[in-house]
Amino acid sequence: MAFCYIGLGANLNDPVSTVKIALHEMSLIPQSRFVAASKIYVSKPMGPADQPDYVNAVALIETQLNAHQLFEYTCRIEQDHGRTRNGEHWGPRTLDLDILLFDQDIIDDDKLTVPHYGIKDREFVIYPLLDISPNLVLPCGTSIESLTENVPLNGMTAL
Repeated sequence: MAFCYIGLGANLNDPVSTVKIALHEMSLIPQSRFVAASKIYVSKPMGPADQPDYVNAVALIETQLNAHQLFEYTCRIEQDHGRTRNGEHWGPRTLDLDILLFDQDIIDDDKLTVPHYGIKDREFVIYPLLDISPNLVLPCGTSIESLTENVPLNGMTAL
């Protein structure tokens, strides 16, 4: 069994409901067990400022799937919520699910990069991770708690 942290984000079509439903849908992933979810947060968008604020959370699941199998399930959940990948970085989204950590594994291939490349500098990842696992240490040896020293909340608030 592997412990996996998944970041959730949405800013279109009732994002609070979307994130809550997606959290439930992650509990239905086969060969997996939903362990915990962070608070739900509202944060400023990355990239273009002419889009709605984001709703973010992080979930922790325990799974017997490998990282690529889990990625396929998260992509299906995104698609079920109308996610289309048009190549636009940091644009508005109906739902975005990112595998942030998969145990202490390091994966870097054409489909998946774990730990997620933005894990150390995004408030909407760091603070929700702290909600679930305040003593979490990344594969590189950096503690999540130490990242708060250089990454402020940036106006992010819990719902």
